[in-house]
Amino acid sequence: MAQLFEQNIKGKKIIITGGSTGIGRETAMLLCSLGADCLICGREVKPLEETVSAIENNGSAGKCIPVVCDLSEEAEVELLFEKADQEFDGLDVLINNAALAYGSITEGNYDDWVYVLKTNLIGSLSPTHHAIKRMEKNKSGHIINIGSMSAETKEEGSSVYVATKSGLRGFSEALRKEVNKLGIKVSLLEPGAVDTDMQEAPREEKLAKIDRCEMLKAEDIALSIAFCLAQAKRTDIVAMQVRPHLQEI
Repeated sequence: MAQLFEQNIKGKKIIITGGSTGIGRETAMLLCSLGADCLICGREVKPLEETVSAIENNGSAGKCIPVVCDLSEEAEVELLFEKADQEFDGLDVLINNAALAYGSITEGNYDDWVYVLKTNLIGSLSPTHHAIKRMEKNKSGHIINIGSMSAETKEEGSSVYVATKSGLRGFSEALRKEVNKLGIKVSLLEPGAVDTDMQEAPREEKLAKIDRCEMLKAEDIALSIAFCLAQAKRTDIVAMQVRPHLQEI
């Protein structure tokens, strides 16, 4: 099984949005260790640099390239893909992971809601558009959208976030029908509760939930992403829900 992972991931050229923290960081570390080359983007320089340093110190076979990018701005998304063109000979995988947490529509204001929608939803649509233009040339590629179980549970007090993740679920389902004929795979991965910066609980509380099997680690989702990428060309993981064993959903 380990050979299968490395065989199908080694040498892949991958873009990971939101790649400097949480799920994105752990995914970059795992995929680079398996020999993939990853371009990661985030809004702040320091977390990006720390992730690259961690990957280099780990002696990973693949390289990691950091790019500062605010996905709510189309001009910055275009620059992100221009950088990928400079660094990579083609693009194999796009992992749309970047997202912001947000609560109810009764909170905040119009500008806040627009920014969250542009980051969580348009911030996946736009990179997908640019990725398809590159992938269709080789009639191959894989787009993995990181959604959330919130699209199914629709928790009270998180209506804005739920709207973005429900939109991403619908987008993924329709997108697969549009691009499968181009040789491009689409996978939707919906995690339950994960120990990331999006969870505002105190650190001790999150660690206790992990011990009680009520919360996942970011590395658990990274492994699930690697599983999707390790599949043979004939195999599509269309949707995957990954939740803590005892999380009430």
